[in-house]
Amino acid sequence: MKLRSLLLSLLAVLLLTGCEIEPAAYLIDGGDHSLTVERRKAYFWSSGWELDLVVARYPDCQRRYALKKTGEKVFVYLFRVQPGVFILKQGKRWYVAETGECRFQQYEDEPPAPGELLGSFRVKGGVFGFVPNDDASADASDKAKKTNDE
Repeated sequence: MKLRSLLLSLLAVLLLTGCEIEPAAYLIDGGDHSLTVERRKAYFWSSGWELDLVVARYPDCQRRYALKKTGEKVFVYLFRVQPGVFILKQGKRWYVAETGECRFQQYEDEPPAPGELLGSFRVKGGVFGFVPNDDASADASDKAKKTNDE
């Protein structure tokens, strides 16, 4: 009986060790105001990543929203339209996030002008994080707009 309990416990530990959760944050005026993309795999055999966006402006609000599941590569562009209003592009999908009341919604069509490209949530150097936009030129925004990552 003890051997059976030990084996079940060991199996449970092995299943839990496959869980991977990696957050990447864009901080707005410090850590109390942020947009965070979190990627996760429930099990080591899972294919692709589940993605969530956490919109936070402490202490007033914090909300989690599901983004479209993606393949192995995660690439989400972040644009600023105006203070507190951001547009995200994930593959062919466009979203708007507003930090005043922590709101979020998906666009039905591509927005005409997504705003200033701030950077992207992606893997760089083996680490998932927010990578600021180094290219301040207007065509960087055009490149991000045309890219269709999964």
